Amino acid sequence: MENAKKQKLTLDQPVVYQIQVPGHIDEISLDWVGDVTVKNDFDDAGAPITILTGEFDQAALIGTLRRLYSLGLPLRLAKWVKGS
Repeated sequence: MENAKKQKLTLDQPVVYQIQVPGHIDEISLDWVGDVTVKNDFDDAGAPITILTGEFDQAALIGTLRRLYSLGLPLRLAKWVKGS
């Protein structure tokens, strides 16, 4: 039997997260986020979405989610993609 090493989430170690919000947002509007990949796509129903993928520690993730909220952008998805 193979032992799989699981990444343990901590408050101070950055991991890669994917955040999705509705609508198409350009990278210039999101320059405050930092070093993230911005991809404009469409969901299964054909509605436009913006996907942000980047490495965040917990404080940076919470700050980013709060900023998106303050801009009036509802959160579609926020998920842990992989450990760093």
